[in-house]
Amino acid sequence: MPDRQATVQRTTQETNVTVDLALEGQGCSKCRTGVGFLDHMLDLLAKHSLFDLTVAATGDLETDQHHTVEDVGIALGQALDRALGDRAGIRRFGSAAVPMEEALAQVAVDLSGRSALVFEADFGVEKTGDFDTVLVEECLNALVANGRFNLHVTVPHGRNAHHIAEAIFKGLAVALRAATEIDPRRSGIPSTKGTLT
Repeated sequence: MPDRQATVQRTTQETNVTVDLALEGQGCSKCRTGVGFLDHMLDLLAKHSLFDLTVAATGDLETDQHHTVEDVGIALGQALDRALGDRAGIRRFGSAAVPMEEALAQVAVDLSGRSALVFEADFGVEKTGDFDTVLVEECLNALVANGRFNLHVTVPHGRNAHHIAEAIFKGLAVALRAATEIDPRRSGIPSTKGTLT
């Protein structure tokens, strides 16, 4: 089994973010970003993907949460990309339909080496607590662009914005767990091109 882990440090004039990610984990997390709702979503991501994840971030929260959330997504995506290496032997595809009470999220990923996000979710409100719901899509867009994978998110049912976000992150976790797993029947790159870079 390859050592599939990575550490990424991202420092800008707006934020300072460190991400430690281990794909062969047990679902342990320690996420302290200064944005409580984001920490909750990252904890869910780690728990249900069985990744071990540590995130430490400081940012210009006096402005708003946007820079911190986006930069955490960037750093996490970069860590995922590095931990996957050349992506040899992975299953590559993963999907999940995850309910959270009245909400349902349908999530599919392709660790293709190319980035694309399709996001169809209506939160119905601008905030859940003090968290801007639009930042869920911003975080995922940054994650996908830097992790170099396709992500499709559809939420056909949901009234509670917190439940919708939870279902999305849990679905992403389950889909990523499947897609990043080593396939015992595969020894090479899961692509007819011979590369996922």
